[in-house]
Amino acid sequence: MGNVGPMELVLIAFVALLVFGAGRVADIGKGLGQGIKNFKDGLRDGDDEPKKKVVVTEKKESEA
Repeated sequence: MGNVGPMELVLIAFVALLVFGAGRVADIGKGLGQGIKNFKDGLRDGDDEPKKKVVVTEKKESEA
């Protein structure tokens, strides 16, 4: 079980085409592409949120 070469990929694609049909394979590819795009957009949106800063103030001993 080594490397997957180009002939193996062609064979897998051919079997998938036979099993699912051309229209279904296209739908699966479209859904996969949209999922990847949405995932990348979600990662990018998470970086745009500003980071909250916490400010710590110290009391002087004369004030306490």
